[in-house]
Amino acid sequence: MTAMRRSPTRPAGPVGWLARFGFPLLLLNVLLTLENHGPGLWPRPALRLSFELVVALLALVAWVAWRGRSGAGALRLLAAASSFWIVARYLDVTVSAVFGRQLNLYWDGRHALEVLRMGEFSAWQIGLGALGVLAVPLLLYALALYCWRSIAQALASPGSRPAIGLAGLVLCACFAAQGVGGRNTRWFFSMPVAPILAHQAGVLAGQLLPGQASARLLASPDFEHSGLGGLHGADVLLLFAESHGVATLDDPRQAAALAPQRAAFAQALAAGGLQVVSARVRSPTYGGASWLAHAELLSGVDMQDPGAYELLLATQRPTLVRHFQAHGWRTVNWMPGLQRPWPEGRFYGFDRYGDAERIGYRGPAFGYWRIPDQASMALLHAQELAAPVEHRGPRFIVFPTLASHAPFGPLAPYVTDWDKLTGHEAYTPADVAQSLAAPISWQAPVPAYLASLAYTFQWLGDYLEHRAPRRLLTIVIGDHQPLASVSGTGASWDVPVHIISADAGLLRSFEAHGFRPGLLPAPGPAPIRMHALTPMLLSIFDGSQTGAPGAAE
Repeated sequence: MTAMRRSPTRPAGPVGWLARFGFPLLLLNVLLTLENHGPGLWPRPALRLSFELVVALLALVAWVAWRGRSGAGALRLLAAASSFWIVARYLDVTVSAVFGRQLNLYWDGRHALEVLRMGEFSAWQIGLGALGVLAVPLLLYALALYCWRSIAQALASPGSRPAIGLAGLVLCACFAAQGVGGRNTRWFFSMPVAPILAHQAGVLAGQLLPGQASARLLASPDFEHSGLGGLHGADVLLLFAESHGVATLDDPRQAAALAPQRAAFAQALAAGGLQVVSARVRSPTYGGASWLAHAELLSGVDMQDPGAYELLLATQRPTLVRHFQAHGWRTVNWMPGLQRPWPEGRFYGFDRYGDAERIGYRGPAFGYWRIPDQASMALLHAQELAAPVEHRGPRFIVFPTLASHAPFGPLAPYVTDWDKLTGHEAYTPADVAQSLAAPISWQAPVPAYLASLAYTFQWLGDYLEHRAPRRLLTIVIGDHQPLASVSGTGASWDVPVHIISADAGLLRSFEAHGFRPGLLPAPGPAPIRMHALTPMLLSIFDGSQTGAPGAAE
């Protein structure tokens, strides 16, 4: 009976002790050093040590060496901390791999359900995922508790004192190597979880604590002393091309794949008597959060800190919308992707808000976003731009596209009869069935992404060549780069901007600011941030740039 009582605490020799101590330690280390290099959701282990695990183990070794055993409460605390660290690390490395940016608990948490709905998951799949979200932390806690109990039992077993001393020396040597080698020992320890948690705590504090974000809202451009005389009463269409980043220019394979569509787009512009100049600007966001880019360009205020966005909407800051409105333009927000009330949008001051329910689309739905971009443009033209500008007054229209939004499908077919798109029979059942049958892949999204941009070039080129008002000024700007699974790990945050017009003098004013004729902007990093484009537009639209250096006589 005595032998039976002692057997649970006495390892069966060195091999048994190592199994009880080493296997749980290795398992915890694997879970705490996961890496994800994209593009999918599945991480892989790294051949490094977990900094947090080494700290926790050193503390446990010291405690057992002092007291002889560890308490149950301490082990539960270690298990809870470990499971929390594992979840935090997985979210951080996976969001970085998929979206190309750090996790932002405040924004990503609020829009997680919408991301799932965009992926065309059914209700039962979302419900099952929600159960998984609740179950995984509990399972991780149970696994971590088993590991820490096993490690503690091994450390407390008779005859383990030499092993405890050796483990302590090894752990201290690890810290010494890290301290001496600095960043050169990144191979030794994985990136700690603690800075990730500290960063997220700072993000949440900046959003939720009063007065934290106000200091980060920078000054607005000078709207008050600018006019719009340089536009001569022309309509202005500001088209935010969803996920249109410089990856399509800088990645040789993407550039080659879109070269025929770009050439056809350029030919359509020329046939319509239009010219185009292009440049690069740096977006305030990457892989998502398009509203930050919209707000930055329309207000001229830096939105790279997401906390500035909600603060901005609570102010009376001037915007391009109110600027055009004050000078006699009717302002229209054409947002077919907006599928729920947006009361905070009142900040911008549009005369008309056209969301998914109010733009008049009567055709069939194509996936989550429902309304194809070409149909949206057909409805916009019929309702706001069809009549001569002399009879209706000029328009300032903001239109964010949807086709190139992840997951880049289903994609509606191009329709040659634009008038058909405003009615019930915009698309046939066969069109819908074919589009919905096309697979959607988060693992290999590049082909679908390129197809969505080719579709955009096609319908926009046709519209500008054959249907657009002659004096329409079109600004096409990417809101952000696509997901990192498309643009690549470590890609820049730059996006192209194209100014399209029949007014050669106006375009020369843009050239004087660094824009380049054609659809290909100058290579290299973007020279300005997106919010710096706003005062440039104000200056050029004011008409004060006539005769600027570089303008033709």
